[in-house]
Amino acid sequence: MSKLFSGKGFSGNIKITQNEFLKLRDIIYDLSGIYLQDNRRFLVENRFAPRLSELEFKNYSDYIDYLQKHPKGKTEELGMLTELITTNETSFFRDNPQLKIFRNYTLKKLIDEGNNSGRKEIKIWSAGCSSGEEPYTLAIILHEALKDDIQKWRIKITANDISTNVLKMAEKGVYTKYALRTTPDYIIPKYFTEKDNDIYQINPEVKRLISFGKINLNQDFSVKKVAPSHIIFCRNVIIYFDKQMKQKVLGAFHNNLLDNGHLYVGHSESLHAITDKFKPRQHAGTITYHKI
Repeated sequence: MSKLFSGKGFSGNIKITQNEFLKLRDIIYDLSGIYLQDNRRFLVENRFAPRLSELEFKNYSDYIDYLQKHPKGKTEELGMLTELITTNETSFFRDNPQLKIFRNYTLKKLIDEGNNSGRKEIKIWSAGCSSGEEPYTLAIILHEALKDDIQKWRIKITANDISTNVLKMAEKGVYTKYALRTTPDYIIPKYFTEKDNDIYQINPEVKRLISFGKINLNQDFSVKKVAPSHIIFCRNVIIYFDKQMKQKVLGAFHNNLLDNGHLYVGHSESLHAITDKFKPRQHAGTITYHKI
């Protein structure tokens, strides 16, 4: 779902020139690695106009100057920039065929290996976690798979996003009924507490498995801080990158993953002709990638 801003004095008539678009595109790319095609000019114009009005800028040149010259311009606006140019359409248990493979294949394999070796540890990285539905879903699946034995396991789900706003939402763990629209009915009363007016709070035993934090996948030092992972989920993120940035991020994922680690990307995303660091494996309804 697109994040639009409706600041005071909004006027939808703030137009962006081609030169301003190119400058803003370069700034966004340098900051985040997200590349805007030429045909996204009017999308930028429509989505950014309310933000300019909120900041009381009369044109995009003033906004560009703010990003380039103001001491806090880039750092404070980075999350806002990415929210405006990406789509945060998500829900709990989204893309169930993929989650079924995660549960019945990848996770089962890790659990079996942990039980056999005695090293009961699972580390998952949700890279691009948005408002938290994905990592909370993974935590619920872990509870369902391990049941009471979950207390015997060392589990950490690292959930990162570039946007401070969506991370605040994720950390609160409070959602509308719409966010649960793809959630199995039996899951809701087990792992959520219903509040007033169809508002649901995620339960503490789910929250404790997750550590939220801000990250920019375009910053090497930031990515290197993430603990090595058995599984990485990065769904519907690399679609916003050009090939060079995709290769950079996938290289970082490869370095982060432990031996035989698993990578899950969005169902419409593919690593074909981008990297040879991962081996695809076809499952019913989805593809998983494995570290080579």
